[in-house]
Amino acid sequence: MKIVVIGGSGLIGSKLVRKLTAHGHEAVPASPDSGVNTLTGEGLPEVLDGAQVLVDVSNSPSFADDAVLEFFHTSTANLLTAGEKAGVEHHVALSVVGTGRLAESGYFRAKIAQEKLIKESGRPYSIVHATQFFEFVGSIAQAATEGNTVRLSDARIQPMAADDVATAVGRVAAGAPLNSTVEVAGPEQFGLDELIRTGLTFRGDPREVITDPDARYFGALLDKDMLLPGPDAQLADTRFADWLPLNPPPAK
Repeated sequence: MKIVVIGGSGLIGSKLVRKLTAHGHEAVPASPDSGVNTLTGEGLPEVLDGAQVLVDVSNSPSFADDAVLEFFHTSTANLLTAGEKAGVEHHVALSVVGTGRLAESGYFRAKIAQEKLIKESGRPYSIVHATQFFEFVGSIAQAATEGNTVRLSDARIQPMAADDVATAVGRVAAGAPLNSTVEVAGPEQFGLDELIRTGLTFRGDPREVITDPDARYFGALLDKDMLLPGPDAQLADTRFADWLPLNPPPAK
């Protein structure tokens, strides 16, 4: 089965391409590096020719409110149109657990718009909602850093490894369209502050994590359980304590 992975050179996309290929699929990575631009439509007819499945794991290069909304709206509309013309039978998109509850954030308003376009397109689709990735501990900390302190909410979160996200997306992509949303998450819950504190401590980072219930998460004020998946979420096996030693921070 030919499966085109939009964002196929990124963190999730590159892992997904390898996993799909290992399972015998023709997994084709598509990104600006390979001549595919979802904002202009350049390269989409060619890469989608003969594809049964389109998987969108791309992300906006800018998280500014207007830019991120423009990216997800334009890119998704172009993908849906090109997919229909190419006869793609299954449109799969990766999104975020709690997206519908985080409309205070410009980023999540853009993800809401993306999902709305897909659901209302009339195309066969599946949306995978994943919780936050272990790999983003550093960037979350950086965004919340003031001097030598990191201010974060103690809202609960159930993060997972990017490798497990790719496995979950691959499983959905290889199956029949769900025409609905499936949630995937890690095996353990943490306070957001606790998660980042654990990650920074393990890596010898001297910054102090301060618990602040009013600290915002990508612009949104968090309720205690806003980032948690529902009871029917599919749970991955990888634990944060097992992932940390195998994933040292990038060299400075």
